[in-house]
Amino acid sequence: MALAPELKEEIQTAYRDFLAGKGIKARYGQRLMIAQIARYLGSITDAEEDTPKANGTCVVEAGTGTGKTLAYLLAAIPVARALDKTLVIATATVALQDQIVSKDLPDLLAHTDLGFNWSLAKGRGRYLCMVRLEQQLHAQGHDGSDTLPLVFEDVSAEEASAARPLYEDMLSKYASGKWDGDRDHWPTPLPDDLWRQVTTDHRQCTNRHCPYFDSCAFFEARDKLEDADVVVANHDLVLADLALGGGAILPEPEQTLYVFDEAHHLPDKALNHFAASVPLHGSQQWLKQLSQALVKIQPHIGADTTSSRTLTRISEAAREVSGCLDRVEDYFEQAQPWDEGVDRGNAQHRYPQGELPELLAELAGECRTVTAGLVRQLGVLVEELQKGFDDRRGGELDRETAETWFPLMGGFHGRAEEQLRLWVAWTEDLSGDTPESAGPDTKQPAGSEAGTGSAELPGPESTSGAKTTNPPAARWATYQRWEHAEEITLYSSPVLANRLLRNRLWNRACAAVLTSATLTALGRFDRLKIRAGLPDSSEFLVVPSAFRYAEMATLEVPPMSVLPTDAEAYTDALIEKLPELWATGEAVLVLFSSRRQMQEVQEKLSPQYPELITSQDDYARQEVLRHHRERIDAGKPSVLFGVASFAEGIDLPGRYLDHVVITRLPFSVPENPIDATLAEWVTVRGGNPFMEITVPDASVRLVQAVGRLLRSESDRGRITILDRRIVTRRYGQLLLDALPPFRQIIQ
Repeated sequence: MALAPELKEEIQTAYRDFLAGKGIKARYGQRLMIAQIARYLGSITDAEEDTPKANGTCVVEAGTGTGKTLAYLLAAIPVARALDKTLVIATATVALQDQIVSKDLPDLLAHTDLGFNWSLAKGRGRYLCMVRLEQQLHAQGHDGSDTLPLVFEDVSAEEASAARPLYEDMLSKYASGKWDGDRDHWPTPLPDDLWRQVTTDHRQCTNRHCPYFDSCAFFEARDKLEDADVVVANHDLVLADLALGGGAILPEPEQTLYVFDEAHHLPDKALNHFAASVPLHGSQQWLKQLSQALVKIQPHIGADTTSSRTLTRISEAAREVSGCLDRVEDYFEQAQPWDEGVDRGNAQHRYPQGELPELLAELAGECRTVTAGLVRQLGVLVEELQKGFDDRRGGELDRETAETWFPLMGGFHGRAEEQLRLWVAWTEDLSGDTPESAGPDTKQPAGSEAGTGSAELPGPESTSGAKTTNPPAARWATYQRWEHAEEITLYSSPVLANRLLRNRLWNRACAAVLTSATLTALGRFDRLKIRAGLPDSSEFLVVPSAFRYAEMATLEVPPMSVLPTDAEAYTDALIEKLPELWATGEAVLVLFSSRRQMQEVQEKLSPQYPELITSQDDYARQEVLRHHRERIDAGKPSVLFGVASFAEGIDLPGRYLDHVVITRLPFSVPENPIDATLAEWVTVRGGNPFMEITVPDASVRLVQAVGRLLRSESDRGRITILDRRIVTRRYGQLLLDALPPFRQIIQ
């Protein structure tokens, strides 16, 4: 299918105008990316269905210097407007979100004839709730006899009282229009515990029934989204909207063209959104708060009404849930399943293949039944309270009672639902075949790239010939002990997000583009296809880089006497080797896979090289980078020590970085329960988790790490890999082949 001629002309004209307006030349990779996305979107414009939809998704890997943002904006905005759809740009980081809103979109509007408007989308929790603010100010100056007690809040009465000047300042600035109610626009950082008291969520918000609805910061921002051609959001907000069914916060998926920038983060973020947990002691605490609230609301509800009978049922259900949680806690007290660390007050136990012991499985079933009953009864009360907002519905409760108690009861209802999610996850079919489970797509996507000799997660048949099944959810429990308290928390999470994303996003979206600098692993898209559940008909492109890698940088593997597998000896070897490496460089980044090893090396070397070394643990992230830049600007050498977050998320162009040292190949041991469950599933099926999971994951991280060096075509420098396994192990060549074509010096 082809893009409509008029749209093709509009895109080409806009690109020419933009280049002329900025006085820059076209980039080959950028043109290629624009063309690929435009062709993909052409399948929408040619569709004949009542609700046109693109074929699959469009996946584009494009490195630094491509100009990805401009490419997808130019290709997608004209199509979105022609189809009367909303273009939602979702990023993984606030920095890119801010760049798109404050720089890229204004630039595009200023230098082209494309007519469009945009809005920045944030979740409800980023905005002030005037009702909550009013309650805080009122409760702190009241005797508490008839208002919501502060015991229901997350801060003590003393802390709340100390916060009163802040809340009064918020009220004054919001009322005078000096502040728009956006947390991010408050002049100073707001502590999470204090901010939570003056914001709300969808369960506690009364929407149009709120007395402050017409001046609500969130709904004013929401109104702007309805009129926007382009909405800039983040992955978390898109996933939160999908978890609510889609269309609750952002436009419905069917009416949306999505672009996911930094898309390599999307599968892991999806797992976080669809995980579930229950803290046993914390749940008992809110159940006590619920009982107190039921006593306080009773005088406001007439006798022998639906609401009064519901209060009785809620009280009974809450006692049943509390009793069931007691029995679960007793089970853990007797079973003591903790693998290690219980003496230190921080232990964990994962249930292999998600299989719970028989007694615990029975208790989980009981908890599911009684918690479902509590959810139902709280839902009835919330419905009765909602009726109180509307005289036409003839409810039993008056508006004042509804306004006072709906937010609190809505919050309890939400907590009960969250708890029920865990019990459902702990009692569902272990095969993972339920609609909301996560399991690999057993069908190989069309157009798969040629193999590189590496294994991937199993296809339709395992090595033993058994039919592929979906991996079970990860199930685990943790134990934490503090000076005056302890907590046991139960968890469940899918181990792959493919079905979640396929069912909730890809099958519904009008179109979806995924882009990032690192979407392939070992030169293939297979890892992303499986983890993100991309449709078979998806299109894939790797945009060639404009960088002349062989001329711009060298990749060196020097001799090392030991391998990282001998941790103690390797630490000593690093202490000896690193000074030799940074002796000829001014701006050096040393990346470690182990924080403990980084700290040990810094402790030994810092006295010999005072002020030279700065670790990412020494200051806040931006302060570390600022200190590094200041030393370079002053003509002094500077060495940064960092771990995983510095291997992906920092930008030090030009003279601020000329040497990247990678101390160890970024293999991750599948210690967290999700990775461990996936590795276990692969092993049970006769696969090799190291080659199928660990090596591809390491390839992605290694590409990200070396990507710190070259940020523009004028950059120069070298990369040193100290881990000799990259040349001595069979998988090493796979990792080397997946890196950019630097000039290699292997000794």
